Amino acid sequence: MTQLPEHHDQARRRARIRRLQKYVLNPPSQLAAFFGLLPGHILIETVGRVTGKRRHTVVGAHLEQRTVWLVAEQGRHAGYVRNLVAHPRVRVRLGRRWIPGTATTMADDDPDARLTSFGNERHAKLVRRFGTALLTVRIELDPP
Repeated sequence: MTQLPEHHDQARRRARIRRLQKYVLNPPSQLAAFFGLLPGHILIETVGRVTGKRRHTVVGAHLEQRTVWLVAEQGRHAGYVRNLVAHPRVRVRLGRRWIPGTATTMADDDPDARLTSFGNERHAKLVRRFGTALLTVRIELDPP
């Protein structure tokens, strides 16, 4: 029996996780994050790289003054990451307000260390468990 290459296994795993998140976890999470009821999570609004439509995604995040840090579980495979690479101007919903900012992927940053710095071990464990290609993203919020 021929063994599949490791990257094929990762792609299949990403597809399973994407379906679980899209259809089961994200709908109630988006609603809770919209109303500021999901501590440690925000909504990020990106512009679709193909459609140009606004897209909302729930992400675990850590706020340090005017900088929002997040670790993308699927890295550059995540749709919202591909969108923000194409269109770095984003909006984040903090509490009950939308705040514009500019997103940057941080390939040189250590995503494991970044997750630890968030101080939320439960969130870090979940991201590490479900993640296949961790990538740090920094969002610099516009001045008030």
